[in-house]
Amino acid sequence: MSVSRAQILIEKLISNRLSAEELSELLAGTHDEAVQQVYSDALETYFNRLLAEESGKRGNLPD
Repeated sequence: MSVSRAQILIEKLISNRLSAEELSELLAGTHDEAVQQVYSDALETYFNRLLAEESGKRGNLPD
């Protein structure tokens, strides 16, 4: 699986647009260390973005 394909699958997973076939493909990629790293990096980026968004929301709340 190519790195870009792995990124596409993770993006579809995050946005809840992953088909059953793509889920099987994503799971099959967990056996490849390079693909695992792509998955990990993409999920870390997503998680960090969520944290930043939440932090921004909390910063905009009145005291």
